[in-house]
Amino acid sequence: MSSSITEPTSAPRIDAPASGAAPRERAGATRVLALSTVGFTLLFAAWLMFGILGKPISTEFGLSEVQLSWIVAAAVLNGSLWRLPAGMITDRIGGRKVMTFLLLASAVPAYLVSKADSYAMLLVLAFFVGFAGNSFSAGIAWNSAWQPRERQGFALGVFGAGNVGASVTKFVGPPLIAGTTVGATYLGIFPGGWRFIPVLYAVLLVMMAAATWFLAPHHDQAPGASQPLSRQLAPLKQVRVWRFSLYYVAFFGAYVALAAWLPMYYMDNFGVSLQAAAYLTAFYIFPASLLRPAGGWLSDKFGARRVMYWSLATMLVSTAVLMMPNGHLVIDHADGSQTEHLGYTMGLVPFALLVFLLGCTMGIGKAAVYKHIPEYFPDSVGAVGGLVGMLGGLGGFFLPPLFAYTKAWSGFPSSTFFVLFVLSAVCLVWMHRTVVHMLHTESPDLARHIERPTTAYPEGTA
Repeated sequence: MSSSITEPTSAPRIDAPASGAAPRERAGATRVLALSTVGFTLLFAAWLMFGILGKPISTEFGLSEVQLSWIVAAAVLNGSLWRLPAGMITDRIGGRKVMTFLLLASAVPAYLVSKADSYAMLLVLAFFVGFAGNSFSAGIAWNSAWQPRERQGFALGVFGAGNVGASVTKFVGPPLIAGTTVGATYLGIFPGGWRFIPVLYAVLLVMMAAATWFLAPHHDQAPGASQPLSRQLAPLKQVRVWRFSLYYVAFFGAYVALAAWLPMYYMDNFGVSLQAAAYLTAFYIFPASLLRPAGGWLSDKFGARRVMYWSLATMLVSTAVLMMPNGHLVIDHADGSQTEHLGYTMGLVPFALLVFLLGCTMGIGKAAVYKHIPEYFPDSVGAVGGLVGMLGGLGGFFLPPLFAYTKAWSGFPSSTFFVLFVLSAVCLVWMHRTVVHMLHTESPDLARHIERPTTAYPEGTA
């Protein structure tokens, strides 16, 4: 690991419009941001629809909690595996083609979910629906190519706010499930019950694919079109990229896992209805999504690493409280009597407020992670952003089964948050050790430059 440092050279992305871009390029950047954000919102909604559909699906097919967790995990897995190639291909051929393809390719399995008649079929179709999740790295690369450098943090935050799609099913799902009759058909194509939702998403995805193809700028930005593959992949050799990926597991992988896990958690531990659980989960999802632009703005203003410190520390404290199990200590006395001490119970309201705080932290932290990428790797946003997104999404794949198994092993539902506590602690310690190592091995004068990277430094320096 090198300890040398390269002076900044301020190299912007080759094809990104400068701050003085022509009005037509600015209009194109605005259209790209709007279309990619709406498309990503729909794709994200379809990707995580099993969080709300899980309860009626479990009832119909008689699934255990672990079996349901693997349906959720299968969707998350395929929504992560292709993020690296999706980002690289977007850099090479432009986001208009890639986003249109992703929208259409996700619509087909979404529709077929409504035809599922077995657990195995649901598992396979959930995996293919998960393809929608790869739209994130495509959208990041597409917007990075179009946005001027000084607006990238905010623009990527706006696009990333499409994560709010996870709450769409939370709002529209329960009323549509309750308001339609199982076995009936509406408008000739919409089956009743929970099967109504995947068909609705399939129709909306096809409509959005048409809008993206016809309304996005036809002359697309493709900054990686002339780059050899080896150059696109070169930054992946740096440890920094993999460290960013772990941070994204904490902010995004955990966000995805909780978004799918919380409805069942609320119903099982607080005895609320499906609709109430959906609204409570949306109370977590909205800040985790809508605060992402604020996270980008804060990262532009104060520096991404400082925002990361705040976010990880807040996540550590909130999960430390949430992981405490309800109960009390029982002391056996010599005379055979027992007494109870230090009783502890967390009610629904404080739990929901702490989860809301956790959502705020994740929304800001996600933007801070991605603020690093176009600054450190301006010519490889697709590859680096794709890898970070892929590994972050894979965290969302492993976490739901881990939640289920730790609960089965410990007997405590709150063990879900113990897993997140450990994850955030590891991220915070690694980041702090890296910063301290850099300052000790280089120079204290380097501290004032730590938040203003303009080119890729050798790993070990940041």
